[in-house]
Amino acid sequence: MVRTVFEKSDAIALVAEVFRELGYEGASMSEITARTKLSKGSLYHFFPGGKEEMAAEIMANIDTWFVTEMFKPLEEEDPRAAIARMWEMTDSYFRSGRRVCLIGAFALDETRDRFSAAIRDYFHRWIEALAGALLRAGTPDTDAKMLSEEAVIGIQGALTLARALGDEAVFGRTLVRLKHRLETALG
Repeated sequence: MVRTVFEKSDAIALVAEVFRELGYEGASMSEITARTKLSKGSLYHFFPGGKEEMAAEIMANIDTWFVTEMFKPLEEEDPRAAIARMWEMTDSYFRSGRRVCLIGAFALDETRDRFSAAIRDYFHRWIEALAGALLRAGTPDTDAKMLSEEAVIGIQGALTLARALGDEAVFGRTLVRLKHRLETALG
């Protein structure tokens, strides 16, 4: 049965889940149509550039969410409140470890070369936004950068390990440890 989709944002969400499950290379157009239940005509209506445009639109959608919900608060709001919000939003976005970081997954395979600037910018902005919040909260410069890298590495690693082990609790435990580490550093 073909699914009716009226908004491009609906199609983006459906295709993103296929990419999360199969990766960019594994997501053929026939797999995308089968798993989303969208016709090829609908997909090409929303994404005339095909699969590459789908991935670019999905990454732009993810970036917009992270800018709004995490990066700007880390850059502009009370640093301690923004860092606390980051932990909540991270847990929520990645559905407590059940959802793969698509940009992280794209960074690990041959897709990285196709979308290198977007991938690099996403991780760089997250690290810099968190480091800036840590600095404004009183963390020394060298510690802020190290802690922000450690947090993003820990989040990404926990997502990978939770998926590999089939144990979503790994993600939750890691977030608790990382949050405690940053709170300790903040005093």
